[in-house]
Amino acid sequence: MAAKKSKALNLVYTLFPAAQFVIGLLFAACGIVLIVFAGMQLWDGIAGDLGLTARLDTVLESLAVITVALAALELGQTIIEEEVHREVQMSAPTRVRRFLSRFMVVLVVALTIEALVLVFRYSHETPENMAYAAVVAFAAAALMVAWGVFVRLNRSAEELEPEGMRQAKEEDKKMR
Repeated sequence: MAAKKSKALNLVYTLFPAAQFVIGLLFAACGIVLIVFAGMQLWDGIAGDLGLTARLDTVLESLAVITVALAALELGQTIIEEEVHREVQMSAPTRVRRFLSRFMVVLVVALTIEALVLVFRYSHETPENMAYAAVVAFAAAALMVAWGVFVRLNRSAEELEPEGMRQAKEEDKKMR
């Protein structure tokens, strides 16, 4: 009975990296498709038969799509590197902290760029909607502060696992 449970558990542990690899590839594929769409949109903004304000809005919208593409690519890379490729075994809190930190950087940058795009768009089209852009900017700032607090509070967890962190940092150097 224990042998059957062990085989089933090993099968599950084998399937997770495979599924995570597929998810990482799908994020990368979505990012590439978004880059193509952003390029098409940028071309419409440059070569299209539009007025200057409409061209500016099209280019800014292209920038927003590229930002989402960047987030998708980075998330796919993070999943593949942290969950599939990494050989060093770390505790769950360390893995979560590393994964969350990489994701939060991308998320904060993406939200900040989106807030800038919204500010430009609303300043030209509908200034009464500037509060929405401010909310997005505030959300980016709040996420950055919350992430900083999270990292600060979890520093003690890193001190409990110095060998695992040293190995992970060495593997980071090899992966670059």
